[in-house]
Amino acid sequence: MPGEASLAAARYYAHPQNQFWRLAGEVIAVDLAALDYDARLEALRAARIGLWDTIASATRPGSLDAAIRDAELAPLAQLAASLPQLRGAGFNGATSAKIGRRALDGAKLLLIDLPSSSPAYAAMSFAAKRDRWLGLRAALT
Repeated sequence: MPGEASLAAARYYAHPQNQFWRLAGEVIAVDLAALDYDARLEALRAARIGLWDTIASATRPGSLDAAIRDAELAPLAQLAASLPQLRGAGFNGATSAKIGRRALDGAKLLLIDLPSSSPAYAAMSFAAKRDRWLGLRAALT
């Protein structure tokens, strides 16, 4: 679920300290952080990567996942079923992985739990996060 900065900007990963665009850029070997938002999305599309939320709506004061209440889950199984060329799903953070894995249980997809790109998740260095995120390349080949 997008945080406050992303909701205010109506853009994925809008918080300037969120590492998503740097990490995703490492996966596809494109400096996404240097591009404007529309160019970032186009680069992801060109690499056959889509963005989707595991939570469709919720109540959450602030941006921490622990504060999520009244979550309505996104229809991930239906989305996956509508995309016959979909090979995998990467989950950005533990909350997303927990929800996404449950929703896609039984789907014949590569499911990858990724360390959160959020600035609130400082338990792992950028380099360690990058190493884990590079596992997404297997789903793109």
